[in-house]
Amino acid sequence: EGYNRRLSGGELALDKADEKTYIDRIEYELSTIHSMGFDDYYLVVRDFVGYALSQNIPVGPGRGSGAGSLVAYLNGITDVDPIRYDLLFERFLNPERVSMPDFDIDFCYNRRDEVIEYVKSRYGEARVSQIIAFATLAARAAVRDVGKALGMSYSEVDEVAALIPRDPGANIKDMISGNAKFKRKGQAREYEERFKAAYESDPIKRKLINTAAALEGMPRHSQVHAAGVVITDKPVCEYVPLSLSRGAVVTQYDMDSISALGLVKFDFLALRFLTIISDAEKLIQKKLPDFSIKNIPLDDEETYKFISAGNTCGLFQLESTGMKPHCIEDITAAISLYRPGPMDSIPEYLKNRKSPDSITYTIPELKPILDVTYGCIIYQEQVMQICRSVAGYSLGRADIVRRMMAKKKTAEMEKERGIFVKKAAENRIDSQAADALFDRLVSFASYAFNKSHAVAYSILAYRTAYLKCRFCPEYTAALLTSVLGDIGKTAEYVADAAKFRVRILPPDINESYTDFSVSDGNI
Repeated sequence: EGYNRRLSGGELALDKADEKTYIDRIEYELSTIHSMGFDDYYLVVRDFVGYALSQNIPVGPGRGSGAGSLVAYLNGITDVDPIRYDLLFERFLNPERVSMPDFDIDFCYNRRDEVIEYVKSRYGEARVSQIIAFATLAARAAVRDVGKALGMSYSEVDEVAALIPRDPGANIKDMISGNAKFKRKGQAREYEERFKAAYESDPIKRKLINTAAALEGMPRHSQVHAAGVVITDKPVCEYVPLSLSRGAVVTQYDMDSISALGLVKFDFLALRFLTIISDAEKLIQKKLPDFSIKNIPLDDEETYKFISAGNTCGLFQLESTGMKPHCIEDITAAISLYRPGPMDSIPEYLKNRKSPDSITYTIPELKPILDVTYGCIIYQEQVMQICRSVAGYSLGRADIVRRMMAKKKTAEMEKERGIFVKKAAENRIDSQAADALFDRLVSFASYAFNKSHAVAYSILAYRTAYLKCRFCPEYTAALLTSVLGDIGKTAEYVADAAKFRVRILPPDINESYTDFSVSDGNI
């Protein structure tokens, strides 16, 4: 039914693949889903996503590897055609490695709780529970808590805490030894040197730092997990102990323990930009009643020029400057490249993008896989496709090898190298070229990004850009509503609106509403 609905709506990529390709993929996915025992899982997710859509609660087009499932697209769980964007089902559900599938679903920031309440009423309060999360002591917090317990003055403790950079890689033990793996470079090393100097020169500070190092990473307090919900066939309390946290029933085991027990968790995520897009859409519908964000063209030239001109303030995932996309694939690549690790590939990507004719492939089989990213390996799916195309791996096996590479399991990788080179030789591929390719795959695998996720988010990013480009007052009003109370962000968006000659007017008894609204092109 979903296939016929998408087909009659002209939503399938029949310019890229024929109907047989779709039917074969549907049958393959359905047989895998059924043989692995996940029919119910798909139907439960489809049920609560369908409820949200029926209540006009905005739902994201997809998130994570689930966007690679054609069945999910056809039954309305996602809104991304995996055939159009070369997304792989095996990245989501691997018949050769039994693991829980994981549909992460984005809902409107303001209405996510309505969907959770629906699930409770549909499956029974006793069978649905939110999941506990444990906030752990980060480096700075550990220093401050220990200092307080040791009776040290605020200024003494603050002096040490201030020497720890706000960086995810700032670990106290590593900073003492000078081996901290900072995610953001720059001034972090200066902090580390001053931190070591304080540690070595002052016995009181040394005691504070040593004690904090012993406690760093330990649980500090519990809270409700931001997104996790567990649904069970019998009452949840028959599987795990429960407790109350801020009025909500939660499991006493965290998310990882829940999964290890074989219970299925569902992620109900709240995404602010879904709310912004929905609010902007409602404001636009006051003058264009038939306007729908789902019907906008994905090839609007003015929108791409708008992003390329640097008008990215307030856009989803695109606020970094310097992006000049021409299509959805470009936005997908930008989202995947703009993060630590993959950023090292940006110079090569830009050089090849500028001169695509100069790209050479030592192994011809790489061209159809890497053409779309100008010869660079950016996506996890590309690593899998290369393993299949060059060495004849099944996609299921290719995903296992990709995970092995990403986790840098040296002994296993060296064993796999021999298999890869041997299988490539059977495909008449030079052994030296295959060996060099394996090294390249290993170096990229830990940085490669999930393309299914990037495509889904690039569509959301494009929608925000289209709205800002074509309906700037309405989009800016929705953006301002989303940051009510945040003076810094409000000032930033007000200043940006001025660049597009959109004025922010004072309150008016005849014009104003509770949220920001639009009147005659002004806010």
